[in-house]
Amino acid sequence: MKRIVFYKMPSGKSPIEDFLDSLSSKEAQKVIWVLKLVEELENISTKYYKHLSNTNGIIEIRAQVGKNHFRLLGFEHKEKLVILTNGFKKKDQKVPKSEIDLAQQRRKEYLAKEHNNE
Repeated sequence: MKRIVFYKMPSGKSPIEDFLDSLSSKEAQKVIWVLKLVEELENISTKYYKHLSNTNGIIEIRAQVGKNHFRLLGFEHKEKLVILTNGFKKKDQKVPKSEIDLAQQRRKEYLAKEHNNE
């Protein structure tokens, strides 16, 4: 069981909320259904949740509606917490490096901010 938190930018905006708002209601419902699975299940199928190799701890949450594939990237923190940093519609087999870089950058910012608040 995990708790999902959406990363917030210094402006207060949430890239994940913006991404979900850009989806159709059917697409958003499927993504939210997958997020609930991640929160409620102890063991989650790699069909929905996996660690990306060679990314320094970036995780990927996966949802599919018809032929459309959606990905949310983020990282695990303090055991049961998942911070989601960015989402996108996947067009190729590989996760774009720019999306992984963005997740890593936001992870660094989040951890630095949290460290400063301790």
